[in-house]
Amino acid sequence: MSDFETEEKDLFFMSEALLEASKAEEMGEVPVGALITREEVIISRGYNKKESACDPTLHGEIVAITGAARALGAWRLAETTLYVTLEPCLMCMGALIQARVPRLVFGAADPKAGACGSLFDLSCDTRLNHRIQASGGLCEAESRHMLQRFFKKLRNK
Repeated sequence: MSDFETEEKDLFFMSEALLEASKAEEMGEVPVGALITREEVIISRGYNKKESACDPTLHGEIVAITGAARALGAWRLAETTLYVTLEPCLMCMGALIQARVPRLVFGAADPKAGACGSLFDLSCDTRLNHRIQASGGLCEAESRHMLQRFFKKLRNK
């Protein structure tokens, strides 16, 4: 597959992750959406559900990882890619490493909690048993705008 074909597919899947983020926003959740693909097919989707479920672990990435494991009947998510609108935090990067997800594509960097280059970089830490090919900045403007709009509304309440 050419770089152009990969970029086109990544753009399509990130646009789907943005749709998941908008579902979170509609529910009053921080608008972060995620999905996992395998062989260019979406096998799970997720978005933040921390507030509605009163569960601090229900980030979009965790919801998508859990769904993918169920769909595949295995905790090892080999040959998958996780797309997420915001750089994963420490917890989510830990879950990606535990699930052996080989590839990560994210939208906006998270300077306050990002664990894929902003504050920490667990994706390539040689002390860990798994590395993740990570790239950020895809649909960054759209992801950032959605987050900024959400937090502006919260501040104005």
